[in-house]
Amino acid sequence: MRRVTDSSAALPDATVPPTASRRAVPRADIVLPCLDEAAALPWVLDRIPDGWRAIVVDNGSTDGSAELARSLGAHVVTEERRGFGAACHAGLLAAEAEFVCFCDCDGSLDPALLTGFVRRIADGECDLLLGRRRPEGRGAWPPHARAGNLALARMLRRRTGLRLHDLGPLRAARRADLLALDLTDRRSGYPLQMVVRASDAGLRVAESDVPYRPRTGKSKVTGTWRGTWHAVRDMRGVLREPPADRAPAPTPAPSGTGAVR
Repeated sequence: MRRVTDSSAALPDATVPPTASRRAVPRADIVLPCLDEAAALPWVLDRIPDGWRAIVVDNGSTDGSAELARSLGAHVVTEERRGFGAACHAGLLAAEAEFVCFCDCDGSLDPALLTGFVRRIADGECDLLLGRRRPEGRGAWPPHARAGNLALARMLRRRTGLRLHDLGPLRAARRADLLALDLTDRRSGYPLQMVVRASDAGLRVAESDVPYRPRTGKSKVTGTWRGTWHAVRDMRGVLREPPADRAPAPTPAPSGTGAVR
């Protein structure tokens, strides 16, 4: 079995070959974990692809984020248990589309780019596609957060063999594949646990470059050294977990795609 990683650019649809851009992109649900993101929500929700559903998971906001998201047409889920993983998983459980995407709700990442992600998964190129963040603008990715991410990527490589450079929050996969991973972390380790268990299950994990801009508002996790340390601690715990006993069967790739298992 050979796993595939890919750092090719995942930019707006103008970069997709004309024959590919004319194909209909399958519908997807986008999970947007949210904690006091009222300032960024209008832009983020305006960038949701046509026909896709935005699932805003309110994780205890006090700035009216839930009400604003609802007024802008998003499906709002309330998750009272605090934690990034708790919010993400609540969104996954609320999703109904075949494909589920995840995106931060702070304006640092463009959810419109996820059409290219879903197209590549539907075409059988990979099973879980992550956005490799490429900072644009001063302060987009603080040094301490970047250092923590690099350390985790190296530990992930030792644990799984995956040669990923980033564990970024912009990602897409089939809903059935994600549910079969039986994800249990409800804190900062959730994104890493998803990748580790996908690798253990034999799913093909890839990454693709995406622009990463300065976020709107204050970071809830990696804005400080302390927050970064807690996130790294949670993720190191995930890396110490033994491989799961049960592994989901990857969704068969369409014939003729040249997919590598």
